[in-house]
Amino acid sequence: MSETFDEATTLKRRTFVAASTAVAGLPLLSSDRLPTATAAAAPAPADRLSTVRLTVNGEQRTAQVDNRTSLLDLLREHLDLPGTKKGCDQGACGACTVLVDDRRVNACLTLAVMHQGAHVTTIEGLARGRGEQLHPLQQAFIDHDGLQCGYCTPGQVMSGVACIAEGHTGSRAEIREWMSGNLCRCGAYTNIVSAIEQTAKEA
Repeated sequence: MSETFDEATTLKRRTFVAASTAVAGLPLLSSDRLPTATAAAAPAPADRLSTVRLTVNGEQRTAQVDNRTSLLDLLREHLDLPGTKKGCDQGACGACTVLVDDRRVNACLTLAVMHQGAHVTTIEGLARGRGEQLHPLQQAFIDHDGLQCGYCTPGQVMSGVACIAEGHTGSRAEIREWMSGNLCRCGAYTNIVSAIEQTAKEA
């Protein structure tokens, strides 16, 4: 009886090990043969490329990009402006907020080719005198300790600038409502609202 049990157990173990090895090897085999992996590495064909011309932070910029390139990737990867952050890449966190023709936009959700000739302002373009004088809202963020890790700060500042320009600063509750698209995982919301409130009053 015990011999039969041992044989059955050994067979089950061998079957399990063999099956596990086969399953573990599948991703390796399939990844080598996936056409999408090859397609992603290959350069875009000429008919999928466009030349985008726009004004960024007051300077004329031109770049040739794949038609599927987001405005965020254009700024970061083609125009060397990494201040605009890539957070969720789904339009949910607001870290990539920039101003396009003075309107706030989630740069990860819009294609670069859609903004031919547009005026784009990023966090790098807010400071004055070649970065020697901070924008009032940037200074207010420092005064009110409106940043902790700092990752969301560029998007928060850009959205805050738009919030003030749009006139949505009548109360702290209104500021919170109109800044709700920008997430701060460190939880500096109270200080962010104070910074925007102060800047709006001094404007």
